[in-house]
Amino acid sequence: MRLSGWCAMAALALALPASASFAQNRIGFVSQERIMRESAAAQRAQKKFEADFSKRQQELSKLGEHLRKLQENLERNAMTMSESERAKREREFNEANRELQRKDREFREDVNAFRNEQGSVILNRATQIVRKIAESEKLDVVLQEGQVVWFSPRIDITDKVIKALDDPKAAK
Repeated sequence: MRLSGWCAMAALALALPASASFAQNRIGFVSQERIMRESAAAQRAQKKFEADFSKRQQELSKLGEHLRKLQENLERNAMTMSESERAKREREFNEANRELQRKDREFREDVNAFRNEQGSVILNRATQIVRKIAESEKLDVVLQEGQVVWFSPRIDITDKVIKALDDPKAAK
């Protein structure tokens, strides 16, 4: 027998015990994306987000509209304005533009902080629930969609996690 034949047989011999023991392992799967979309906790966080940030979003829209009108007025009337009047309008426009940019930046920072905080709370709780489900169902490993190419729906424990996450009696 050639050397490559021996190598193939050795590789097969090594793989058989590994695959036999792997068959005994129990695997679960959880979708973080579904948890963040479907759980009651995530939906409550989304409603809180909308309540907390919709007014500020409207203010930013109004400020943007005001800025657009200032620019239109400046462009339309620039030729008929005196030099001092045009300079004054340009200063107003530049100040309003800086104000809009500052408020928009603060808004985005606050939105990111809110989403990170709420997401962290939900996912930390979900991780605790995953651990409990894994222990109760004697799972050896639980995978998440970001690291998995394919999975069988029978190992998906996401529904159980969402149900436990939504249960008001569940310990926090």
